[in-house]
Amino acid sequence: MSDKDQYQRELDVIDEVKDKSPVGKFFGYARISGPGWLQGAITLGGGSLAGALYLGVVSGYDLLWVQPLAMICGIIMLSAIAYVTLSTGERPLGAINKHLNPLLGWSWVVATVMANIVWVMPQFALGTAAVQQNLFSGMEVNKWLIISVLFAIGMFVNYLYESGGGGAKLFDKIIKVMVAIIVLSFMAVVVSLASSGQLPWGEIFSGYLPNFSLVNSPSATFSSLIENSSDSTWWDKKIIASQKSVIFAAFGTAVGINMTFLLPYTLLKKKWGPKHRGLSITDLSIGLFVPFFLATSCVVIAAASSFHGKTDDLEAGATDGFLAGVPIVQQAIQDIPAENEAARAVATQAAIAALPEADRQLAGMLHKRDAKSLAVTLAPFTGNVVAQKIFGIGVLGMAVSTIIILMLINGLAFQELFAGRGTANAAKALSNKTPYFIGCTVSGLAGFAFPKLWTGKSLAALAVPTSVIGGSMLPIAYFTFLLLMNSKKVLGDKRPEGRARIIWNVLMIFSTTMATVGSYWATAHKKFGDFEAGKWGMGFLALLFVVGTVSFVIKEKKA
Repeated sequence: MSDKDQYQRELDVIDEVKDKSPVGKFFGYARISGPGWLQGAITLGGGSLAGALYLGVVSGYDLLWVQPLAMICGIIMLSAIAYVTLSTGERPLGAINKHLNPLLGWSWVVATVMANIVWVMPQFALGTAAVQQNLFSGMEVNKWLIISVLFAIGMFVNYLYESGGGGAKLFDKIIKVMVAIIVLSFMAVVVSLASSGQLPWGEIFSGYLPNFSLVNSPSATFSSLIENSSDSTWWDKKIIASQKSVIFAAFGTAVGINMTFLLPYTLLKKKWGPKHRGLSITDLSIGLFVPFFLATSCVVIAAASSFHGKTDDLEAGATDGFLAGVPIVQQAIQDIPAENEAARAVATQAAIAALPEADRQLAGMLHKRDAKSLAVTLAPFTGNVVAQKIFGIGVLGMAVSTIIILMLINGLAFQELFAGRGTANAAKALSNKTPYFIGCTVSGLAGFAFPKLWTGKSLAALAVPTSVIGGSMLPIAYFTFLLLMNSKKVLGDKRPEGRARIIWNVLMIFSTTMATVGSYWATAHKKFGDFEAGKWGMGFLALLFVVGTVSFVIKEKKA
């Protein structure tokens, strides 16, 4: 089927279901879903895996609601982005620069490119870990060979996407198959646990009910141990901080700023228009929300079942680094000069050995695990080989699919950066292959840097700091498209009015607020040496909000 035939088929289905009920439209649109699967492929990456793992470890089943809620907020804003793009047919960067302010537009694109380069590193780290630890455990597989193969796969699949025609269709199929493999792999893990009678389904279902008390209080699992610890106040604050971190990391990894760039440009590339607005929302539900919900829920459930409130999977001394920060241990070494490292080490070990058992239990419960650790816990139910392979396939699928899409987004961003300004002729502007492949290469080559930039034992943990960076940039995009959705100058008679406008704004303001609060928590107190990076970052976000609001009011009045 040619691109023209596919486009006509989409229009035929849209006309066919236009008078049907919402359920009828949903199933009709499901037959022609498309760009939503690209969103699903990028969000099911290292950040989602790390976030789901740590949610289960720290809070058991209590925070199962976090990632679905984060994704719902993301889909609300992605739907708004699709609405604006499909209603105007304009390239978003040009539209933002023209109708709002270039500071917003360029901040959005630059932040997207930065996110693509930063985010690709944990994906290469995750893919390398999956090959070395899960698929070929016990064998020596050269990490540079793995990285090179992952890079080559990313470039080849992106060549298919940019080639159009049959190559583009093969690209779509590859992405859908990879997303399916990821979901099925992690569902197999939960089925294995369920068949052994290990899962408390009542607790699991109640975990999907939002419970915001865990932002300010520790999970009940820790209560008795905190009371019997060496410093209950310190442990209480430490656990609350861990819970907040994983909650906001989850919001940062559900939807990143680069996803807000990917969606409108893939819609333009498919030549979708105003008739496709309903289809685009359904497409996001099918290709993005459903796979994300199933995969992350399965990982949280498996992690909670295997690790929450447990320490028997840890090796001796695994938590010594964590326990070294306990106040009573710090007090034991405060009078020993810093240059006397040997004496400080001996005193630290002695103080750790003297800690109450409750401290060691709490440290073990908060210890970060990786995919290999979770696979090991399944061995009694599936056998070690099967457990490692199931997880290895799912984790590698996550890494490869996300690498492909991050390279794709960077290619689209470079196309936009070097395609010339203005908003006319979007299809022609997005057909220049040279900047596209340069962008893909820049993002892919960043993957070779992770062995030098990260030396932690758990490679999956690299996704957490990068999720903080991605999440801190997200309000830029959300706020920008919130303004565009309310612009009569941009949308004209296609701007939602009456009740529809109220509903859109309530949902968008809630989503933007959640993203901003998450951004503040992630960045406000962060430092790089003596540089108050977090405060400057939040100051820049505040500047963007002010500039965007003032520009919006002035240009709407002129219109």
